[in-house]
Amino acid sequence: MKFLFINGVNLNMTGRREKGVYGTRTLDQINKDIAARFNGDECVFYQSNIEGEICSRLHAAADEGFDGIILNAGAFTHYSYAIRDAISSIDTPVIEVHMSNVHARDEFRHMSVISAVCKGVIAGFGEGSYILAAESFKL
Repeated sequence: MKFLFINGVNLNMTGRREKGVYGTRTLDQINKDIAARFNGDECVFYQSNIEGEICSRLHAAADEGFDGIILNAGAFTHYSYAIRDAISSIDTPVIEVHMSNVHARDEFRHMSVISAVCKGVIAGFGEGSYILAAESFKL
Protein backbone atom coordinates (compact mmCIF):
# COMPACT_ATOMS: atom_id res chain seq x y z
CA MET A 1 0.00 0.00 0.00
CA LYS A 2 0.98 3.61 -0.46
CA PHE A 3 0.43 6.04 2.44
CA LEU A 4 0.86 9.78 2.80
CA PHE A 5 1.37 11.05 6.34
CA ILE A 6 0.71 14.79 6.63
CA ASN A 7 1.57 16.68 9.79
CA GLY A 8 0.40 20.23 10.28
CA VAL A 9 1.18 23.26 12.32
CA ASN A 10 3.70 22.99 15.16
CA LEU A 11 4.17 19.24 14.79
CA ASN A 12 7.72 19.92 13.64
CA MET A 13 8.29 20.85 17.31
CA THR A 14 7.30 17.38 18.55
CA GLY A 15 9.83 16.19 21.11
CA ARG A 16 10.51 19.75 22.23
CA ARG A 17 7.07 21.21 23.01
CA GLU A 18 4.66 20.03 25.67
CA LYS A 19 6.58 16.82 26.31
CA GLY A 20 3.91 15.65 28.74
CA VAL A 21 1.39 15.72 25.88
CA TYR A 22 3.46 14.82 22.82
CA GLY A 23 6.39 12.89 24.28
CA THR A 24 10.12 13.39 23.89
CA ARG A 25 10.63 11.86 20.46
CA THR A 26 10.97 14.07 17.41
CA LEU A 27 8.68 13.89 14.41
CA ASP A 28 11.60 12.53 12.37
CA GLN A 29 12.09 9.69 14.88
CA ILE A 30 8.37 8.92 14.81
CA ASN A 31 8.36 8.90 11.00
CA LYS A 32 11.33 6.50 10.90
CA ASP A 33 9.49 4.10 13.22
CA ILE A 34 6.37 4.28 11.07
CA ALA A 35 8.39 3.58 7.91
CA ALA A 36 10.06 0.59 9.63
CA ARG A 37 6.68 -0.74 10.80
CA PHE A 38 5.28 -0.55 7.25
CA ASN A 39 8.46 -1.79 5.58
CA GLY A 40 6.62 -3.48 2.71
CA ASP A 41 4.54 -0.40 2.02
CA GLU A 42 5.44 3.01 0.65
CA CYS A 43 5.29 5.74 3.28
CA VAL A 44 5.64 9.39 2.29
CA PHE A 45 5.95 12.03 5.01
CA TYR A 46 5.12 15.72 4.77
CA GLN A 47 4.97 18.50 7.35
CA SER A 48 4.03 22.15 6.99
CA ASN A 49 3.07 25.01 9.27
CA ILE A 50 1.31 26.69 6.36
CA GLU A 51 -2.37 25.95 5.77
CA GLY A 52 -2.28 26.53 2.00
CA GLU A 53 0.70 24.21 1.58
CA ILE A 54 -1.23 21.42 3.29
CA CYS A 55 -4.15 22.05 0.94
CA SER A 56 -1.81 21.92 -2.06
CA ARG A 57 -0.25 18.66 -0.80
CA LEU A 58 -3.70 17.12 -0.44
CA HIS A 59 -4.59 18.21 -3.98
CA ALA A 60 -1.37 16.76 -5.39
CA ALA A 61 -1.89 13.50 -3.51
CA ALA A 62 -5.10 12.90 -5.42
CA ASP A 63 -3.06 12.17 -8.56
CA GLU A 64 -0.22 10.24 -6.91
CA GLY A 65 -1.94 6.91 -6.31
CA PHE A 66 -2.08 6.93 -2.51
CA ASP A 67 -4.28 4.32 -0.90
CA GLY A 68 -4.77 6.52 2.12
CA ILE A 69 -3.78 9.76 3.77
CA ILE A 70 -3.12 10.03 7.49
CA LEU A 71 -3.55 13.66 8.55
CA ASN A 72 -2.61 15.27 11.84
CA ALA A 73 -3.58 18.85 11.07
CA GLY A 74 -2.66 20.09 14.55
CA ALA A 75 -4.50 23.25 15.50
CA PHE A 76 -5.79 23.61 11.92
CA THR A 77 -8.17 20.79 12.87
CA HIS A 78 -10.30 23.21 14.84
CA TYR A 79 -10.79 26.01 12.32
CA SER A 80 -9.42 25.28 8.84
CA TYR A 81 -12.31 25.18 6.44
CA ALA A 82 -9.69 25.40 3.68
CA ILE A 83 -8.21 22.03 4.69
CA ARG A 84 -11.73 20.63 5.08
CA ASP A 85 -12.56 21.71 1.52
CA ALA A 86 -9.27 20.26 0.22
CA ILE A 87 -10.14 16.90 1.78
CA SER A 88 -13.63 17.10 0.25
CA SER A 89 -12.17 17.81 -3.17
CA ILE A 90 -10.22 14.54 -3.44
CA ASP A 91 -11.24 10.90 -3.64
CA THR A 92 -8.34 9.51 -1.60
CA PRO A 93 -9.61 8.59 1.88
CA VAL A 94 -8.21 10.63 4.77
CA ILE A 95 -8.03 9.62 8.42
CA GLU A 96 -7.73 12.39 10.98
CA VAL A 97 -5.25 11.58 13.76
CA HIS A 98 -4.13 13.20 16.99
CA MET A 99 -1.42 11.95 19.31
CA SER A 100 -3.22 13.35 22.36
CA ASN A 101 -6.77 12.72 23.45
CA VAL A 102 -8.13 16.06 22.28
CA HIS A 103 -11.33 15.51 24.28
CA ALA A 104 -9.38 15.46 27.53
CA ARG A 105 -7.75 18.80 26.76
CA ASP A 106 -8.88 22.42 26.29
CA GLU A 107 -12.51 22.78 25.28
CA PHE A 108 -11.64 24.42 21.93
CA ARG A 109 -9.83 21.20 20.95
CA HIS A 110 -13.05 19.18 21.23
CA MET A 111 -14.34 20.58 17.92
CA SER A 112 -12.96 19.41 14.59
CA VAL A 113 -14.11 20.99 11.34
CA ILE A 114 -12.42 18.24 9.30
CA SER A 115 -13.79 15.10 11.00
CA ALA A 116 -17.00 15.03 8.98
CA VAL A 117 -15.12 14.75 5.69
CA CYS A 118 -12.64 12.14 6.90
CA LYS A 119 -13.02 8.37 6.76
CA GLY A 120 -12.41 8.21 10.51
CA VAL A 121 -10.71 9.76 13.52
CA ILE A 122 -8.08 8.27 15.83
CA ALA A 123 -6.89 10.18 18.89
CA GLY A 124 -5.10 9.63 22.14
CA PHE A 125 -2.66 6.82 21.33
CA GLY A 126 0.48 8.90 20.96
CA GLU A 127 2.64 7.77 18.07
CA GLY A 128 0.41 4.73 17.81
CA SER A 129 -2.38 6.92 16.42
CA TYR A 130 -0.51 7.05 13.10
CA ILE A 131 0.03 3.29 13.06
CA LEU A 132 -3.60 2.53 13.90
CA ALA A 133 -4.73 4.83 11.11
CA ALA A 134 -2.49 3.19 8.50
CA GLU A 135 -3.46 -0.29 9.71
CA SER A 136 -7.14 0.61 9.31
CA PHE A 137 -6.64 0.95 5.56
CA LYS A 138 -5.62 -2.72 5.48
CA LEU A 139 -8.86 -3.97 7.07
